[in-house]
Amino acid sequence: MENFVLPEEYTIECRAEKTRYGFRHLAFLRKNFIIVEKAKACYYNRTWERYDFQTVIHEVINKHFSEKVAEAYKQIADKQAIEGIEKTFRCIGQMAKLGDVFGESKAESNKFKKRMLQAGMPGVEFPDDFEDLPEEEKEKRLNKVINFSLEPSH
Repeated sequence: MENFVLPEEYTIECRAEKTRYGFRHLAFLRKNFIIVEKAKACYYNRTWERYDFQTVIHEVINKHFSEKVAEAYKQIADKQAIEGIEKTFRCIGQMAKLGDVFGESKAESNKFKKRMLQAGMPGVEFPDDFEDLPEEEKEKRLNKVINFSLEPSH
């Protein structure tokens, strides 16, 4: 479940539920804790959203507010979601970077970094031949991902 805070005592509560054929996202727009609008989007296997719940957030906002207010509120919700994602990536990058401290060898450091990236980003895929690469190349590639996750957004 995720919550997004909007001006004028509005919040959007979002959650995902399993269905017989996939899953759905639900959004509840609340004013002073009272539900004033709902939205639902059903999916079979995955979404193509910029962030989780984007479709239902935009839908619930569009249903309740005028076009001008809706555009402003969608930008606020989008900003909150992207900031949350960036914060998560920075945390994962910082954890993975500890491989340089904890690893007694380059191989151990690389193994730690890879494990942290996989744990923090479920679904991340490494090339099939990644383990066959020289440790220097592994380190170079892992550090690129780590450094990217630590960069501030532009």
